[in-house]
Amino acid sequence: MADTPDTAGRMKPWMRGLLIVSLALNILVLGLAGGWVLRHGGVHGGHPSRLDMAGGPLTRALSDEDRREIGRRMRQAYREGQGAHGGMRASFDALVADLRAVPFEPERVAARMREQREGFAARFEMGQQVLLEHLAQMSDAERAAYADRVQARIDEYRARRAHKAQD
Repeated sequence: MADTPDTAGRMKPWMRGLLIVSLALNILVLGLAGGWVLRHGGVHGGHPSRLDMAGGPLTRALSDEDRREIGRRMRQAYREGQGAHGGMRASFDALVADLRAVPFEPERVAARMREQREGFAARFEMGQQVLLEHLAQMSDAERAAYADRVQARIDEYRARRAHKAQD
């Protein structure tokens, strides 16, 4: 016999819980897959995605040597306490535990996801700071050449988008 809504036309509580858990697991899987692709998967100009490539055209316009140097400085800053890999691992472990909790508490999972998002934002800001420090060390001519490369990357992106829009 098929399940029918309660008399008030509402979903049964256990079905609502199952729906919430399913949604949370889907979000978790998407987050993990996206993180994996950024760390190991996608390709940008023949190079695998890396943390130092997260700045889009600003980092892609740098030389390979400059990208490696910025990546090295970001990893160093991360290790020196400006980021905590163990904290993220513990946060994901706690998220999995929250997903398994009975009764399920969506507010708790939302708080955990917000905490992770804030961690990602802090690392992004750290990367921008490292890039800014690198740009400040460039000569005027180097910075102007860099600006030309950034503009070229932006123009390439816009041209691809315009081409896709025409298809």
